Amino acid sequence: MSDLFNNHEPNNVLKYFYEISQIPRGSGKEKAISDYLFQFSKNRDLEVYQDSYHNILIKKNCTPGFEDATTVILQGHMDMVWEKNKDTLHDFLTEGIKLKIIDDHIYAENTTLGADNGIAVAMILALLDSKDISHPKIEAVFTVEEETGLAGAMNLDTSKLEGKFLINLDSEDDTEILSSCAGGVRLHHKVPLQKVKRPVDFSCYNISITGLRGGHSGMDINLNRANANKLLARVLYSIKKEMKIHIIEISGGSKDNAIPREAEATILVDKTERENFSLIMRLAQRNLGGEYAISDPGIAINYNFVSDNCEKCYSKDTTDKIIHLMMILPNGVLSMSSEIDGLVESSINMAVIETDDKLLTITSSARSNVNSKQNYIINVCKSIADTVNIAFSSDSSYPGWAYDADSALRKHAVKSYQRLFGEDPNIVAIHAGVECGIFKEKIPRLDIISFGPNIYDVHTPQEHISISSIEKTWNFLLEILRTIE
Repeated sequence: MSDLFNNHEPNNVLKYFYEISQIPRGSGKEKAISDYLFQFSKNRDLEVYQDSYHNILIKKNCTPGFEDATTVILQGHMDMVWEKNKDTLHDFLTEGIKLKIIDDHIYAENTTLGADNGIAVAMILALLDSKDISHPKIEAVFTVEEETGLAGAMNLDTSKLEGKFLINLDSEDDTEILSSCAGGVRLHHKVPLQKVKRPVDFSCYNISITGLRGGHSGMDINLNRANANKLLARVLYSIKKEMKIHIIEISGGSKDNAIPREAEATILVDKTERENFSLIMRLAQRNLGGEYAISDPGIAINYNFVSDNCEKCYSKDTTDKIIHLMMILPNGVLSMSSEIDGLVESSINMAVIETDDKLLTITSSARSNVNSKQNYIINVCKSIADTVNIAFSSDSSYPGWAYDADSALRKHAVKSYQRLFGEDPNIVAIHAGVECGIFKEKIPRLDIISFGPNIYDVHTPQEHISISSIEKTWNFLLEILRTIE
């Protein structure tokens, strides 16, 4: 272990956070971390199961005196979001995350940190490794591909799980106990690409949208942060209103669960419109920068003349269809809950724009705490596709997790929090998908809560986690386990 955390507590938790941070573990690339967890268990003679998806289940017997206590499932996901700025040299496939400490916080060097949800993995490993912590029988579940659609939890065989209580450690505010979450679905609009010979007397420009804060497409959707794909749509539409335009290339965003921070397009415009084009771009920077001066003060809308010798570009009809689709697709908060003050009820994030030789695909992530409203969003997006005569599909649907007013586990956790910290925790619901909904659907008997330490700017290169909050959350977890019946 690095000496980075030598003077910080809880030392064993931080030790394991450092160790797993050295193992590449992006969504869909979890074999190495899964094998590490499997070998960890074998080295300690713990009962362990590894499935074909690389999910891991580890069982540890209770300590003396807890033979009659309820078995507790501890759960977190082993994958992380891989995000970096374009000028950052880092190979996620081969390099570990480079950690640093600034005051009370752990950061990564210009990449995502992976505290979501590596800190859960580290806490559970520290508990499994312990010899002096009192606890009931533990069933530790580590899932894969949580960040890209909860596929690990969906495909997990839960027949080996005996526990009645489940504690999920994938929350990000140490004053809260999470008791409900949204369901979600991925939506895809596909535009066929018709290419034509490049028109003469047209100049080529690259337009880039950068400097946005981004964030989690559920947790941060209510913060009025700019969406790079929607800003690019507005810029392209402003150009299209004034002059002829052809798109050569276009892309934006990288993850369906992250608010896109960057987008770009290479376009052709009439050479005679050079001054008008420059004016439009300057106005875009002024107007859009002004709109988001508080939530995204770093917005940069840049354009550069490029000597592109391309022979083909998208036809006028294809270009128009792409721009119109980008403009009319919904994005952001759609409705607020009438039951829980301040809770986003339904939302959608226009997350990723990507192309291959034949198709442009726009992927959006929709969420709702109400199943009927989620179906309504799907129908709206299907209607848009029908209107512009393009293909539409949806996938990766997952259930929400309804509030249980009679939760014995939540009541026990509240008393534990009060004993430790002398105040009440906040009981909350969130507008984001967590795996609790899937576990509840698979095992209806489960009584579930979720909590975790303070993590900031999740899914961005600015992600960081509070060390003192890790210690607070660790002590809270141990108190719950120490006093459970």
